[in-house]
Amino acid sequence: MATIVVAHGAWSAGWAWKKMRPLWRAAGHEVFTPTNTGLGERAHLAAPSINLDTHIRDTLNVLEYEDLSGVVLVGHSYGGMVATGVADRARERIKQLIYLDAFVPDDGKALHDYVPAERREAARKEAIDGWRIQPPAPPPDTSPADVAWVTARRMTQPMQTFDQALRLRGGPLTLPRSYIYCARNTQGPFRPFYERAKKEGWPTYEIDASHSPNVTAPELLAETVEKIIASSFEARFARTSG
Repeated sequence: MATIVVAHGAWSAGWAWKKMRPLWRAAGHEVFTPTNTGLGERAHLAAPSINLDTHIRDTLNVLEYEDLSGVVLVGHSYGGMVATGVADRARERIKQLIYLDAFVPDDGKALHDYVPAERREAARKEAIDGWRIQPPAPPPDTSPADVAWVTARRMTQPMQTFDQALRLRGGPLTLPRSYIYCARNTQGPFRPFYERAKKEGWPTYEIDASHSPNVTAPELLAETVEKIIASSFEARFARTSG
């Protein structure tokens, strides 16, 4: 059994992991899908001052107040920025980190450093009230029912969450990390992170899914995460028994 904590993507919230929670719990895992400030059921707290540190603190508070340890931290998309910050600040609580089609930031880098300049400038130009970034369309393979579900619930994203650079306080991360690449997301910025993970020797997985498999391919995602958790357990068992 593992304790899984999800750092969700931009414009999203804990609700987007509704399909995953019963699958992971059926496998015996404890699951937490906290919602970032200003999004989902916490939309009433939206403000221009919300930044990356705010969202890192949201998840840190769950770890601290729920007294969680041995955590499998899953960072999806923008959530890779959040998860990296959480793992840096709560190293003693994190057992492994799984990036799901996600940004893997270096120290001193913001999300906007990893996207093309024209996309960055378009986000700023089109932002509502100068700070609320509008969500993109769901992937084309999303079912009509799921398009209706997510479109009704996704919120605008505070600009500073993309503009603020991540600062690692404890030096480079050394905890076990894995990367899941969603092969159908050919237009996304995530392939370079996947290739870097392979080059650095992380366990890597390529799945036949678009960018949000928690919505479009939950069983496949659950199976893949289960493989990562099982492989990590087997590796630790081999080390201790050897």
